[in-house]
Amino acid sequence: MLEVEDLACRRGDRTLFTALSFGLPASTLLHVRGRNGSGKTTLLRALCGLLRPDAGAIRWRGESILELADDYNREVLYFGHLNGIKADLTGQENLRVAATLDQDPISDAAITDALAQIGLAGFEDLPTRMLSQGQKKRVALARLILSKAPLWILDEPFTALDTDAVALLERLIASHVADGGAVVLTTHQEVQLTRGEIQRLELGASHHVAGAMRSA
Repeated sequence: MLEVEDLACRRGDRTLFTALSFGLPASTLLHVRGRNGSGKTTLLRALCGLLRPDAGAIRWRGESILELADDYNREVLYFGHLNGIKADLTGQENLRVAATLDQDPISDAAITDALAQIGLAGFEDLPTRMLSQGQKKRVALARLILSKAPLWILDEPFTALDTDAVALLERLIASHVADGGAVVLTTHQEVQLTRGEIQRLELGASHHVAGAMRSA
């Protein structure tokens, strides 16, 4: 599905990585690891098309993501460090806006059901500024339940989640992979999902890719 060839990215005068190549087939989870400053977030943003690499190519189903443009954007769900939640909007309104921006309109009933699944039943109509950090994170993660995007790119998705929410997120990711989707994620937390037979990419001098396809 996703191919990366000879990718290089810099931050200011510093080279983060060069000659980075790997493939991400369907039904695969790739755990990107590396020290702080190794370029994990930069790589994920490049994979989303949010920044241009200094060299190399990223292809989706054989075509450059730069040429695919919006057609590629509709195939990707990106979850970054910022939740993308508007404080003055309710959980329902935030998810409705996100679906509209993704050009994937969904019903109010589906939104309500997603918020219930993520543990926010009864909080649907509250402005998100009134929610805890963990609850705000859950609102953002409800997009995973609603999204039809085959490629999920998740940057530290487990941060600020309690034990139950971590377990739920692991199930959502495992289910997406089992259904033929692909996931790229970073996490500093030790979670059950990343201990199994998955692909791992270690950013560093060798950019070592190891592991096997995960059977969820």
